[in-house]
Amino acid sequence: MRYALVHGQREDAQPDLSGECPVCGRQVIAKCGDIKVWHWSHSGRRICDTWWENETEWHRSWKGHFPKEWQEFVHHADDGEKHIADVKTEQGYVIEFQHSHINPEERQVRENFYKKMIWIVDGTRRSRDKEKFIDGWTFSDRIGGRDDLRDSPGGGALLRDWGGPSVTVFFDFGEDVLWGLLPKTTEGKEYGFRVERKALIDSLRPAPPSNLNFDGLLRNFTGTIYAHEWHLQKMRERSGDPLLGLQFRQTSYSSRRRFR
Repeated sequence: MRYALVHGQREDAQPDLSGECPVCGRQVIAKCGDIKVWHWSHSGRRICDTWWENETEWHRSWKGHFPKEWQEFVHHADDGEKHIADVKTEQGYVIEFQHSHINPEERQVRENFYKKMIWIVDGTRRSRDKEKFIDGWTFSDRIGGRDDLRDSPGGGALLRDWGGPSVTVFFDFGEDVLWGLLPKTTEGKEYGFRVERKALIDSLRPAPPSNLNFDGLLRNFTGTIYAHEWHLQKMRERSGDPLLGLQFRQTSYSSRRRFR
């Protein structure tokens, strides 16, 4: 963890400093080596929050976009369970930055615990993830004529690992844009979108300079999706074909993949 309580104040790890864990209250020791980022660690092998993963510079860089008091927020459930959220914004969103692999069961448990949350996933962990995802995005269908909004976007291991989320997921490939994956709609479809890194960060920070908070940013995409699915529903009602729209998308996608 980045912060521990030292004389009741949140402090970064510093050489020869000891502190108190904000979750369990036990002593933690400052680890200030030359290889890993400086951090606090429990004595021995004790881990009080099993959801916590070793931090990388990627984690620290993302956390650094947000106020110190938002970082490593101890989130309490009604039943007394508590975990350290990477960031909790003043809009009430928990942001979890995930570098290592996480199995679907644990991911779902976290989403159920935090409820109002966002995942930001390190898309550079595996060398081919970016190529596979962008390849799939290129051959997916635009929604509402928009190049930044796609139906069943992306491909490869990232979609295998992160498909079907109950909250919004962003993939970070180290570029100026991030690629988002929305929860499935009532139509059972997944949609992806592309957003500027700066726009996403600004929408989550205090007093967004564009006056567009995160909910507003998402509505920019979900409004188009709603209109698209409403149009498909009306077409099905008029034609009497319950699969209208779905068949076209599957045929269009497979044929374009075959004739690349």
